[in-house]
Amino acid sequence: METKQEARARRAKQTRRRIALARATRLCVFRTNSHIYAAVHSADGGQVLAAASTNDKDLRAQLDGKSGSNKAAAALVGATIAKRALAAGISEVAFDRSGFAYHGRVKELADAAREAGLKF
Repeated sequence: METKQEARARRAKQTRRRIALARATRLCVFRTNSHIYAAVHSADGGQVLAAASTNDKDLRAQLDGKSGSNKAAAALVGATIAKRALAAGISEVAFDRSGFAYHGRVKELADAAREAGLKF
């Protein structure tokens, strides 16, 4: 029987395989109970082109000491990653949710990134 972590890892691996075959730049999302992280990886997976998280110093200042584990924080990270990706010349990405359900904070981050100009 598969544990929750093994099932999530299996789903993430399957998604990453499909994105790699498409040779697409990917927006990878990872969440913990306390924080949410987003990074734009190159098509070959060898470089991180842009990154943002609720651990970033400037984002923590915008959160005003509030939790980094809510939808508002996820939306802030989504808008920031989109802004940084566009500044790096990336406008189209494949969304890699890392096996997490497209719900809650993950969905909020994706919606904010789309509103800020990223296409996926």
